[in-house]
Amino acid sequence: MKQIEKIYLELGAQFVMPVDDISEKLNTIKAFIFDWDGVFNNGEKTSSTGSSFSEVDSMGTNLLRFSCFLKNNKLPLTAIISGEKNETAFYFSKRECFDYSFFKVGDKIAALNFLCEKENLHASEVAYFFDDVLDLPIAEKCGLRILINQKSNPLFKNYCIDNNLVDYVSAASGGAFAIRETTELLIGLNKNFDSVIKNRKDYNIDYSNYLKQRNTVSTYFYTLNSDKTIQQIDI
Repeated sequence: MKQIEKIYLELGAQFVMPVDDISEKLNTIKAFIFDWDGVFNNGEKTSSTGSSFSEVDSMGTNLLRFSCFLKNNKLPLTAIISGEKNETAFYFSKRECFDYSFFKVGDKIAALNFLCEKENLHASEVAYFFDDVLDLPIAEKCGLRILINQKSNPLFKNYCIDNNLVDYVSAASGGAFAIRETTELLIGLNKNFDSVIKNRKDYNIDYSNYLKQRNTVSTYFYTLNSDKTIQQIDI
């Protein structure tokens, strides 16, 4: 673990929780939830399709799910919770076979509570990737919190650290492959990075079995109504 810690510290990352404790915490994680804007991208928006994502980050999410599949013989749950409506997030969720995509959820804790109840999860079993103020109610509850480090908001980063809202601060920012950085870290801490890469490279039976199961996952889309209830939407 110390070698992994050294590599990431040299990148400029910050371990708020000790690296060995993060590795131990991963043993209890059953779900990975991602914010969208500022996490998969730099937060810039267009009027038509919303914001973009990178194939580099996409591969990171796939490899992390495969790592958990090898470790636990079970797919982890995956979801996006966004405060906005992004057509590219819908496309990504469907293509990558995420379980859920929540959009236009200004009160994000409502989505977390809904998801935990529906999937019989405890918030402590969720890892959350986030970057800004709207995400803090979820970060306050989740078991593992990954802050995507936007260099322009050092006071916000310090606030998260001082108030026990983050366990790892990325070196890269949103739009600079921060998701790839952080998912590779978690794969390394799962202690099967070499096996994940070799199996994916060879496209062997383990990866094939994983992909078959992953590709059977249907994505469900939800939004938050004006009465604060979560409603399923067809996309």
